[in-house]
Amino acid sequence: MSMAQESSPLEVERPTGVRWLIFVLACGSSWFLYLHRYTWNVIAPFLKEDYGFNNLELSAIFTLFTPTYGVLQIPSGIVCDWMGPHLFLGVIIVAWSLVFPMYGLVGGSKAGLGAVRLAFGATQAGTYPALSKITETWFPVKTRTVVQGWVATFFGRSGGAMSSIILGTVLIGLVGMTWKWALVVMGGVGMLYGVVFLLLFRNSPAVDGRVNDAERALIAEGTPPPDPQEPPVLPFRRVLKNRSMLFFVIQQIMSAGADGVYVLYMGDYFLNVKGFEMVKAGWLISLPLWGGAIGGMLGGVCNDLMISWTGSRRWGRSLVGFTGKFLACWLVFVAIAQDDGVAAAWALFAVKFFSDWSQPTVWGTCTDLGGRYSATVFGVINTSGSIGGLISPLMFGLILDWNTVGKVTDYNPLFVTMAVMYLISAVCWFCVDCTESLEKRLAPGGDMVDTPPVDLDPSA
Repeated sequence: MSMAQESSPLEVERPTGVRWLIFVLACGSSWFLYLHRYTWNVIAPFLKEDYGFNNLELSAIFTLFTPTYGVLQIPSGIVCDWMGPHLFLGVIIVAWSLVFPMYGLVGGSKAGLGAVRLAFGATQAGTYPALSKITETWFPVKTRTVVQGWVATFFGRSGGAMSSIILGTVLIGLVGMTWKWALVVMGGVGMLYGVVFLLLFRNSPAVDGRVNDAERALIAEGTPPPDPQEPPVLPFRRVLKNRSMLFFVIQQIMSAGADGVYVLYMGDYFLNVKGFEMVKAGWLISLPLWGGAIGGMLGGVCNDLMISWTGSRRWGRSLVGFTGKFLACWLVFVAIAQDDGVAAAWALFAVKFFSDWSQPTVWGTCTDLGGRYSATVFGVINTSGSIGGLISPLMFGLILDWNTVGKVTDYNPLFVTMAVMYLISAVCWFCVDCTESLEKRLAPGGDMVDTPPVDLDPSA
């Protein structure tokens, strides 16, 4: 053996790449969630035509998704923080995929459709708290916001964008299925995905035998250890005393309430107001959601760049949140000015692009504020969004019915209301300080710290 061979250091272990399998599974879960949820855009016009529902009745039925979805957010977050997301998320994917085709089985019964909406909301409720926990557990601080942009916004919104294309353009328009059988097909594929998730996912790098020590160290980089005396469940008195959480809640009520327009009314807007046939309408309905998908993906990157440029995690997040919602507000009026349906769809693409580029900022703020309690904090924020989702459909339905003459509906008052809600959301971002952590961690010297471990440099 040569002298060089004798003195060579031991080969450094290369990190495994299991976190990227987890990334794919998380993206798929977000995609299926929105794929199934946003089919209401196509289902609602059929319910209107087949059973004679008016806008307020459809809005009321749609809204019944929200009570169960909202009420179960915080309990779902607590369960995920306590026992992990593996079995919980896999089971609810299968469950909501079973409920999903039931829209076509209850006929024109308002009670039956209401029960389906309640069950659908209950089974989908824990998905994003679980995904928030996954991004906090499986990805290092320096890449987490970008990952959250892909998971939460790009794949979520692209699933929503594909819902009208797959259900309306392909299965109904091109294949010739009835809308009821098309729901059965989409639900069956969702159940298969839930089984795949259960087989391949694990709760954390610590319990996954496919992960080596190098990958575990990479994932933990930049995150100080938690205080061992911290309780397993977030003490809610901390939430109530946290000023940033108050404004974070208000902005989410406004943001989620305004975004209800995209799942509730795009089908009616392009089919009945703008007069497109189903095959083309499917693409136009999806266009704003593609804007949200792309905006969210780029927003995650922009957020990390803004943190680096400002040298402040707090202001990096707040500036991205404010700018996105403010531009969305302004662009709503551009959409209103378009007489051509295709031009209106592209303008709404731009609205949703800027509205959703702050979505990764929402997720990042949840993990900053929550730490080990990130699923619970996300549950609080999603519950807040559900409040907006509960109130706004009824308000929007009344606005549309008040502005309907014969069979002609004026959508401009609805869009103006949406713009005002975006503006309130934008202003709230200046009052949200993501460094006001709800978790106590240990500093390198053993002292207690209450702020996120990374502030000045997101790549640290």
